[in-house]
Formats: sequence, C-alpha cells, structure tokens
Amino acid sequence: MASERIVGPAWRRLPIGVELNPGGGAHARVWAPKRKQVELVTYDAANAIVAATSLNREDGGYFSGDVAGAKAGTRYKFRLDGGDAFPDPASRYQSEGPHGPSVIVDPTRFKWTDAKWKGVSIEGQVISEIHIGTFTPEGTYRSTIEKLDHLADVGITVIEIMPLNEFGGKFGWGYDGVNWYAPSHLYGTPDDLRALVDAAHARGLAVIIDVVYNHLGPDGNYLTQFTDTLWSKRTTDWGDAINYDGEGSGGLRELAIENAGYWISEFHFDGLRLDATQNIYDDSQRHLLAEITAKARAAAGSRSIIIVGENEPQDSRLVTEYGVDTLWNDDFHHNAFVSMTGVNDAYLSGYRGTPQEFVSGAKYGFLYQGQYFAWQENRRGSASLRLPAKHFVAFLESHDQIANLARSMRMHQLASPGMCRALKALLLLSPQTPMLFQGEEFGATSPFQFFAGHSGDLAKAVHKGRAEFQSQFPGVKITGLQTVPDPADPETMQVCKLDWSQREQNKRTLALHRDLLRLRKTDPVISRQASAASGELDGALIAPEAFVLRFFSDEHGDRLLITNLGIGLALAPAPEPLLAPPWGKRWKEVWSSECVDYGGYGTPALDAEGEGWRIPAQATVLLAARDLEEQR
Repeated sequence: MASERIVGPAWRRLPIGVELNPGGGAHARVWAPKRKQVELVTYDAANAIVAATSLNREDGGYFSGDVAGAKAGTRYKFRLDGGDAFPDPASRYQSEGPHGPSVIVDPTRFKWTDAKWKGVSIEGQVISEIHIGTFTPEGTYRSTIEKLDHLADVGITVIEIMPLNEFGGKFGWGYDGVNWYAPSHLYGTPDDLRALVDAAHARGLAVIIDVVYNHLGPDGNYLTQFTDTLWSKRTTDWGDAINYDGEGSGGLRELAIENAGYWISEFHFDGLRLDATQNIYDDSQRHLLAEITAKARAAAGSRSIIIVGENEPQDSRLVTEYGVDTLWNDDFHHNAFVSMTGVNDAYLSGYRGTPQEFVSGAKYGFLYQGQYFAWQENRRGSASLRLPAKHFVAFLESHDQIANLARSMRMHQLASPGMCRALKALLLLSPQTPMLFQGEEFGATSPFQFFAGHSGDLAKAVHKGRAEFQSQFPGVKITGLQTVPDPADPETMQVCKLDWSQREQNKRTLALHRDLLRLRKTDPVISRQASAASGELDGALIAPEAFVLRFFSDEHGDRLLITNLGIGLALAPAPEPLLAPPWGKRWKEVWSSECVDYGGYGTPALDAEGEGWRIPAQATVLLAARDLEEQR
C-alpha cells in the first residue's frame, strides 16, 4: 500500500525523491527493493562525477539519507550496487531528457500570485484540450501564456493539457512518459510550467493535466533497474501492465498516488485527466483510482478540483465509486462522426448517426450501457441512466479521434458548413460537459497526426504498430504504411502546429463559438445542464433526420432546441407535444446556426402563425417560451 505518512525529515513534502533541506543540503529517498546498495552520485556540467553519498537501507526496499552540499540545480543519479547509475524514478526535472541526470528542484522559489484562486467544480465548465508542443509556434509553456487571453475571451473555462511528464524522443504526444514527476524539458523548466498555471488562474482559467498511470514508455524507463516487480501478468494496448496489486506492488502504488497529489500541490493544477483507466488493473480492496482521486483532493486542500476519466468500456463506477467527476463520452463523437461523414467502419460500426442517438445521448449520456457491441465481440458500457449530464464530456474533436480518422482532418473539413455549425451548436448547448480541441474554436486546418520522435528500430516498430492499428479501417488495410505518416518524421509533428493567423481569417467561426459559449453561460435554462432523470429534459424525433430537445423551467420559461440534419423540413401536421409552447406563451428564436454572421442564410420564423413548422436544412435553432405580450 502507499505510504500513510511522510518517511524521513518532517519538512519533506513527498515520501520519495530528492528534496532540499531548508537548513542546507538535501534528503534523498528511493524505492529500490531489487538492490543491496544505493548511492547518490552528483555530476558537474561535463557529466563527470563530483561526489557520492551512500544511502541507508530501510524496511520495504527503501534507501534514504542526507546529501551534503546539494542545492537547486544539482544534477544526480542513483548508483546501484556499485555498478551503473540511473535517473531518479521520482525526478522532478530531467534537463537532458530521460537518459540524463536528474535535477534537484526548489519549488519554493516560484512566487505564486493565485492565493485567492478557489479552484473549480465540474458544473458549468467548458474544456479545451491542448498539446503544448503544437499549440504555439514555439511550443513552450511560456509561449502558451500568450494565448490564454484568447481562450478566456472565447469562453473556455478549463484547459486540459496533454501529458507533460518526461518521455523519450525529440517530440511526442507524451503518453509514453517514463518520468512521471518531471515536466518535459522540451517545453521549458518546471517554473515555466508554474508560471503558465499562475497566469491562467489570473485570467479565471482552470488548468488540468493528463496523467498516464496505465503503462510506461519504451524509451528511458529505468524502473526495472530498481525493482523486479514492475510488471503484472496482464497486458495493455501498449504492452505489459503495471503491477498495482500483486507482490511487491507497494512502491509502484505509492509512485502513482503520490504523483497525483504532487501535480496539485506543487504546480497548483486544478485537477487531472486519467488516461485509459481500463488498463489500470487492480483487485485490491480499495482500487488505485479511488486512492488517486482522494490523494489529489487532499492535496488541493480548500481548493476545488476536477477529475476527468477516460475509460473505453465506459465504466460508470469511476464516477459512482472511485470519485471521478466526469467521463469522456466517445459515443457522442462516434455518432456525430458517422452523421457528418457516413463512415462507420471499425469502432464506428456500432453507430448510425441518427437523430435518435443524439436524443438518447442528451438524455442518458452513454449510448452503450451494457448492450452487445459486435465490433468488440462483447458487451460494452455500464448503467448510467441516472447520472446527471455534467458527468459526461462530449466532443466532436479530440487528439485521438482527429489522429485516427479521415487522414487527421478537422470536422469542418469533413462536413458541410451547415452541418458543421448545426453539430457545433448541439455540442455547446446540450447539457453534457463540452470539450473543444485546440484551434477548433477558430476553424484551424492543422491536422493532429500521431507523432513520436524516436529513432532506429524503435521508430520503425512504432510506425509499424501505428499502421497495424489503423488497418482496422479497410482503406488503410489495403494501402498499409504508405497511408500512415511516419511518426518519427519531424514534419509529421510540424504540420500539426496551429496557424494562429487563421484566428483572424475565420472570424465567423470564432464568433459562432464565442456566442454559443456566452449563451451557454448566461442563459439560466441552458446553463443548468438539465437532467432527464429529474424531468428537466426530454427529446423526440420530429422527422427521419430531425429532432427536438426540450428543457423545462417554470421559473425562466422552457427552451426548445431543434436540430435538422437533413434537407429543409416542413412539418404539417406536427403531432409532437414537445413542440407545443407552454400555456399562454409562444416560441421566440434565441439563436440560430443559420445566422448570417456565421455564414448562414438567415432563419425565417420556425412556427409562423397559420403556416406550421418550417425548419431550415442542416441547422440547429434555440427557441425560448415567451409571454404573448412580450411577443407583441
């Protein structure tokens, strides 16, 4: 089990790693049950050894001791049994990458200005997922600060940063990390990252970090030098699974659990996004995920944080039992993608892109809650009919889904302008927690391909593995490697960098997102994130390609969201009770995706007196119930 208390000097913040002593020097503690002797060796600028300090053996496979003369910036490794030396598994910084020496960091040097920041809860949030290396031309923590005003202006409230832990290679997505505690040196220093979070808080933006506890990358993972119990007998989509519940798993659980608290306490992050939790295997009495969420919340103290989970099988227990706030809802994306493109190969084969799927998703979150899913030859999902909408993250673009589908093109490059606007409105006005991917709000054309800057045989293996994954799509299966960009080619990453001049070029797209998010925040009915379980939300089909969602509110008047994915529709007759306005009221248009300001053709009255319902093609329109006197 993880440490119940900090072992060592009382001033230590974490039970592992090297931390500076306020009185001078430092204290080191490392878990190395495989070894009989551990020394901390320090290096000069030429990587020559300066000094060696023997650490004392403790129970449970730990070694610890004071390190005289150590200071912020001191470079070190652990020499094991008098042989080779390796980086610290809990290193706070790897200035030369995962193979170089670890660097001692003083987290107290940074002067925070966010003392009044109280954190965030999941209610009312709008997430933007970004990758630091491609978000700006410079690809750094500091350059990201320059774009925070843009995100705040659009209406984003939470920035979700793809993994930042140190990883092998010259560039990458970050999901093959090996130093969980070390922010990648490719983007700047730890204090540069602190400055980014501090600047975000000053603008009212929360920041959460994507963490990967389900596997370790193939390049730079030295944990096997410290322990023989790293791997379990189970596997993940990327290789062996980490041993979190078998013999010798205590130190590994501690490594993950303490890391969750570390990001919250030392970097003031506002929460975590837990990657691929289906590959975190644990049969312990208390699941590792429950311990991670508890540790993160404890580290936040009086601040509120949010925990986002990714779970491909859609296990609702992450919310109901483990303390996760909200889950990525791939069902929403898959349904929308099929609707806009007609493509339903491979893992999209369980979707038809129909209005009924959109209605069911708005009311119940996941579309698969235990039904048989033919593509996986198994049942998929778990019961979540009663979970409020805030517990589901809906999106039209994400790092995975852009990279996996349609040559990594963006939504607006795949759908007609009208369809794109209609689906974007549905996403941002529906009750689930919405998420955008970097640049989506201004119609970025930059793709997001899979890139990993490895070399040699590893690079070839990664390229082959990517092609094998993509071969589930018939077209890729035929063309093979020639269709899949080489992840190790620097150009594969370079083309993914956002072109910020498009923000000015695509003002209509930017205005659409800004207006929708302002409406989502200020409309008292839409902002409530209505729940079908409480009777606040219902929906129905009104034509083969059109549907309506009704938000009920006695206090503020009902709202009616109408989406038509097909040709222009004339409803006569219109025998659907959800279309009827409340007694003594009439429907008034509040917002339309066909507004000329967004590139549409305008929206005539949908429910004109004596004419019946007329709904424009490929459009989403929001109506509000208003008194007859107000209408006049």
